[in-house]
Amino acid sequence: MRYWLVMPAAGSGVRFGGDLPKQYASLAGSTVLEWALAPFLGDERCAHLVVALAADDTAFEKIAVRLGASGAARLSTVTGGAQRSQSVRNALGALAQRASANDWVLVHDAARPCLAADDLERLLAAAAAHPVGGLLAAPAADTLKRAHGGAGPDPVVAETVERGGLWRALTPQMFRYGRLCAALDAAHAAGRWPTDEAQALEWAGEHPLLIEGAATNFKMMAHADLALAATVLRARAGGKREGTAMRMGSGFDVHAFAAGDFIMLGGVRVPHSHGVRAHSDGDVVLHALCDALLGAAGLGDIGKHFRDSDPQWRGADSARFVAAVLAMLRAQHLTVVNVDITVVAQAPQVDPFRAAMRQRVAQLLGVGEACVKIKATTTEGLGFLGRAEGIAAQAVALLADERT
Repeated sequence: MRYWLVMPAAGSGVRFGGDLPKQYASLAGSTVLEWALAPFLGDERCAHLVVALAADDTAFEKIAVRLGASGAARLSTVTGGAQRSQSVRNALGALAQRASANDWVLVHDAARPCLAADDLERLLAAAAAHPVGGLLAAPAADTLKRAHGGAGPDPVVAETVERGGLWRALTPQMFRYGRLCAALDAAHAAGRWPTDEAQALEWAGEHPLLIEGAATNFKMMAHADLALAATVLRARAGGKREGTAMRMGSGFDVHAFAAGDFIMLGGVRVPHSHGVRAHSDGDVVLHALCDALLGAAGLGDIGKHFRDSDPQWRGADSARFVAAVLAMLRAQHLTVVNVDITVVAQAPQVDPFRAAMRQRVAQLLGVGEACVKIKATTTEGLGFLGRAEGIAAQAVALLADERT
């Protein structure tokens, strides 16, 4: 199946505190928003993602850089509204020329970083078989009290509410594009602001399906939730273990020289007497790096994901490969700890460009420069590399599994 993803992320998070809204809070080596996006960026069934941002949002730019060209191609942003439902409607509007009325659209909160893969699969399977659609939800487990006199500073109990049949609404919520747009439009025209998409459908007379999801798919409300979310992400693999599980992978790439006057190394243009023979830009450093990252994650190799027979990669900037691989890693809750790369060539000289390469690779990976090592060596004149017929690179990558 195919679906579209809409994410309202225009809230200021005043109650959360801090210098930035809660969706940009640091969590397990990334941000809350990136964790929220990861399941969908890593899902080929998700045709496109639209994020609704505050008008004065400048923090998302850094995330866009980390996603790279490949990630950015699958994601658009719009300006959100004062109400959550307005942000959702603005994001839906951005899909007007792309989505058909019967297409499925999912809406997921930017402040829910702990969506489990099993819950997403359950939602997609169950809601797609329902005439209206549905939402992830959790049955109310605690005794519920209604406060007397509203929400004052020191409320008192007015009554105990029977919890039987009560559910806590979670996200994602999944509905047909046309019906969701119409329901939100009708609500807004009546001056009503639904707190979730299901409520808009309810006001239109519909009865969405409730699909039980994990209570760990909670919405971040306070700084203390960051520690809880980190614990959930680490424990998801099946119980918290001492320390963090590490995964190591190695990669290798080689390209023959061809006509040209520069080569790309680590995302940096390096002047040279030759270019390289390649389908993409032939960046051996980034290709070896992708191979190492994929190997550490158990996701095959670069040739499996970016075939040189695919026309979309002709002349492609290899930074697109890195961005796509990082999206795959995030979907598996894997983060980069450090990488070590060795360039093997008689020429060109790497040293004058080493600092720029290191800076660029760190930027692409979203890590500090201290986590990136770049070295160079020759083969002492031996073999095709020694005869200056080409260039090679070897990379080793260490990943942390945030679920353990």
